[in-house]
Amino acid sequence: MSHDWTERYRPDGLSKVIGNPKAVTDLKAWADSWDNGVPKKKAAVLMGPPGVGKTSAAIAVANDKKWDILEMNASDQRTGDAIRNIAIKGANFNTFSGDGEYMNVKEGKRKLIVLDEADNLFGNEDRGALPAISELIRTTKQPVILIVNDFYALSKKSSVIKSDTVQITFTRPMNTTVAKALQKIALSENIVISDDTILKIAENSNGDIRAAVRDLESLAFGRRNVTSDDTEMLSDRVVRKGIFDLMKAVFREKDAMKARRMMIDVDETPDHIMLWMDENMPSEFTDKGDLMRGYEKLSRADIFLGRVGRRQYFGLWSYAGDIMSAGVNVSKWSNINSYEKFRFPLYLAKMSRSKSIRTVKANVCSKLSVMLHTSTHRISSDILPMLKEIIKNDRPLAKSMVNELNLEAEEIGFLMDAKIDSDAVKELMLPVRTNIPDTVEKKQEIKKEVPAGNQKSLFQF
Repeated sequence: MSHDWTERYRPDGLSKVIGNPKAVTDLKAWADSWDNGVPKKKAAVLMGPPGVGKTSAAIAVANDKKWDILEMNASDQRTGDAIRNIAIKGANFNTFSGDGEYMNVKEGKRKLIVLDEADNLFGNEDRGALPAISELIRTTKQPVILIVNDFYALSKKSSVIKSDTVQITFTRPMNTTVAKALQKIALSENIVISDDTILKIAENSNGDIRAAVRDLESLAFGRRNVTSDDTEMLSDRVVRKGIFDLMKAVFREKDAMKARRMMIDVDETPDHIMLWMDENMPSEFTDKGDLMRGYEKLSRADIFLGRVGRRQYFGLWSYAGDIMSAGVNVSKWSNINSYEKFRFPLYLAKMSRSKSIRTVKANVCSKLSVMLHTSTHRISSDILPMLKEIIKNDRPLAKSMVNELNLEAEEIGFLMDAKIDSDAVKELMLPVRTNIPDTVEKKQEIKKEVPAGNQKSLFQF
């Protein structure tokens, strides 16, 4: 038996999954749809924040249905070839279970394909993974579950992932629900602990069940009696979850010193917090006078942040923090309170969503800069815009570039402004995989045409 409590007390069936009753019901309905053959939606996407039970639910449904599990997570190599060799083959052929049992699909034997952290695909380690995942979803004859934290980041790259899957959302369970689960574990481990202490551990976890179980395990290590005083060492996590608490203290409470203390405790930089302030102030300060005074304080804090950047003297952060916390708090003279949810900064959301696109663009510019002997900056500003238009309208040139630069599907999709699983991208990827001798001949012809010592132009591909 595992010594890790998160594994030891992982639910062995959907009925034991903590919280998220609707998600559990939807997952069971999708699993039951396999009882009558291959359903229309062959893959399910479990999405939600870390630690809320997505992976546990996937394992639990496999246990309920008596399915074997084939799992690939972030620690595995997840290139396109690896997914095709492991996941796609396992999803399309009769196979053997982990115990050596022959699994005949006609007899109802199935294997669940689980791709954990499917939205964490980076760089060369995971090259070609997204097209392979799309192919897996389209062609599988076995149930597939993708586990993601950010479904939007994954779905915007592939229409198949968005349209051909069942999307199931998991949310953070309530503290009382987590506390009940911890109480059962403590009882099973013969740990003496009060209900108040259990609740404090649950509140500290911020809905992260995995973190709560590990906290309980760490506190109970080497002892049988856990008291409320022992939970003081867990206070760091309470601090690090407090950006919403800070927003509430600044905008909705009349205690400037509390807002200042919260600003000191929250584990975020002042420039990051300023984005949160700027995003939420118009909806929180509905009185025009409050809004004017609040933005005046925020602009003064921004002056200090600018001086930090110019002088590299981070001691000025304290001045910026005091002004944007206590200063903004005392700017509110009215008693008008907002009850809207605090919004995530739009700027950060856009930067997060465009991160993968910016990475692909950087890779394309890097390859072109080596080929054309110029800087990536010039490629990005002068050549790339024209090149994208040329590629959309000149397929022979596009195919030549794919071969010459060894472009991946994501990079071709970026240049053509198309989904990676679109017909246009597939058409250009085909020569890379099948016409290798033809590619070599083309390279030799190009080398003969270009005199030695001369660099290639864009039109010599």
